[in-house]
Amino acid sequence: MPSGTAGWCLRISESLRLLYMLCVATWLMVPHTVADEARFFRIAGPTIAIITSFTPDGYITWSNAQVGTDYVVQNLRSLAAATNWVDYIQVPASNSVITLRLYDPNPPSGMVLIPAGSFTMGNCMDPSEGYSDELPLHTVYVSAFYMDKYEVTKASWDTVYQWATNHGYSFDYEGSGKAANHPVQTIDWFDCVKWCNARSEQEGRAPAYYTDAGLSVRYRTGQVEPYVSWSTGYRLPTEAEWEKAARGGLSGQRFPWGNTISWSQANYNANPLAYTYDVNPTAGYNPTFTVGGYPYTSPVVYFAANGYGVNDMAGNVSQWCWDWYGLYASSSQTDPRGPAIGLRRVSRGGCWYWDPHYCRTATRYNSYNPALAYNIIGFRSVLPAVQ
Repeated sequence: MPSGTAGWCLRISESLRLLYMLCVATWLMVPHTVADEARFFRIAGPTIAIITSFTPDGYITWSNAQVGTDYVVQNLRSLAAATNWVDYIQVPASNSVITLRLYDPNPPSGMVLIPAGSFTMGNCMDPSEGYSDELPLHTVYVSAFYMDKYEVTKASWDTVYQWATNHGYSFDYEGSGKAANHPVQTIDWFDCVKWCNARSEQEGRAPAYYTDAGLSVRYRTGQVEPYVSWSTGYRLPTEAEWEKAARGGLSGQRFPWGNTISWSQANYNANPLAYTYDVNPTAGYNPTFTVGGYPYTSPVVYFAANGYGVNDMAGNVSQWCWDWYGLYASSSQTDPRGPAIGLRRVSRGGCWYWDPHYCRTATRYNSYNPALAYNIIGFRSVLPAVQ
């Protein structure tokens, strides 16, 4: 292992009964198991981390951290590819002892934990290939949260929608979907917010959105600017939460998986002649999904998930975020939530209709009215995570 790199290499598989330790130089290796997913972690930083504990529910503690510096937790899927470590989270050291949660073996149904940590937000590639509002690059610390693995499907939308309309909710649009396992679309931003509240209530959770500053009147009808309880209930991701989740722990990459794109990775409108990073052999819509008329959406789990286990963070349908659109700050931020007022809400992620340029992780969209519905925009929800 390189100097300054320490690791607790964690294997996640199916049984927690197997647990052993092996010290090799600066390594401490501990195999663990969660579902059928194998994964290994190590810690890289300016000092050798002294790992003091790791719990079955994903919490790790290490000491000997140098305050004011950053540590990077890296991971890989197989020790056979031990040279292919990739970044998982960046952890700023504010104390010499650090405790954080790497993963949750039992997250809320259909969700994954996005661990707390920092990332570089914005266009990390050549500035000329993006838009000015993707800069300046800035460091953002995002607290841990849970995110839907995939876009809200038509089936999930219908289940909550039917409950909601029988419990005092009204929506602007009924929602459309190519099939039960395709993303819901043709719903406006306000519909998504109300649906999140209904999902919370249906599950017995305190909702996130209210119509009063005292957070006493639950938002169920109309098109109003909601007040938010950030510590309870399902809600839309902030733009920073969305981009952190989309990057999947990778830094300096154009897409959630790397720097090139093809139909094997996302559902988008290919244009390899215009973009060198589009390595698809032909142009146009993905022919697998050009059936049954518009929109040409795809099933939500058709493509591989990124490093955090979330699908379709590029292509398929764009996704509404919480934030009003605004320009980036140049300084570091912690859990930013966008401007207080604005004209357009941000959507992210590209879609089946747009070319690869819009599927870049840094691309931001501000041209869609939150009070209107589009067959290229859907959403996914998030939940707060207590650390």
